[in-house]
Amino acid sequence: MSRISLENGECTAHSVSDRLLKLLKTRGPQQASDAGKALGTTGEAARQQFVKLAKEGLVEAKAETRGVGRPVQQWQLTPAGVACFPDTHAELTVQLLRTVRDKLGENALDVLIESREQENRINYIQAMVGAATLQERVARLAAIRCQEGYMAEWRQLQDGTFQLVENHCPICAAASVCQGFCRTELNIFSEVLRAQVERVEHILAGARRCAYHISPV
Repeated sequence: MSRISLENGECTAHSVSDRLLKLLKTRGPQQASDAGKALGTTGEAARQQFVKLAKEGLVEAKAETRGVGRPVQQWQLTPAGVACFPDTHAELTVQLLRTVRDKLGENALDVLIESREQENRINYIQAMVGAATLQERVARLAAIRCQEGYMAEWRQLQDGTFQLVENHCPICAAASVCQGFCRTELNIFSEVLRAQVERVEHILAGARRCAYHISPV
């Protein structure tokens, strides 16, 4: 069972250890001092929690050299820690997709993907009703994606464009078997945002997260 709960469209983590896991997931490797500041506690308190999580096999520390002086200790998620953020029914989903492809053919798999794309398109378009600006639409899309488990965030860049970041992919296993899921997401994002959307980071390509650059058409 995941240590992280998702409630009311927001990615929430209750205990200190859960908040640290979420911090590493959304921000990448952290020093204990920086993690303590982010959580409103001390670096030593964060370090003690990291040590406890390390004993559970969820995090690990790696030394990083930064110029002159002692190496700094960076804490990061282990594969077991990443698994705390579930890929929803991953094994079953992968088996079903492979069965569809093997028994019914590639066309049947395309039908499934198109059906999911259409359902998401309808839901996302409904969620955009009343959103007059691109900023409003990006904010609403991020909220929807966070509710779906993508741990999404957004921000406006200095040039007026936007960045949407998804720190987790709950369908990563399925997408690794059939990248059509990723392709349809880009199509939907462009349509519902009424903007140009470019994926600039991709988990399936080895990145820590998926990130999108969004600019007006």
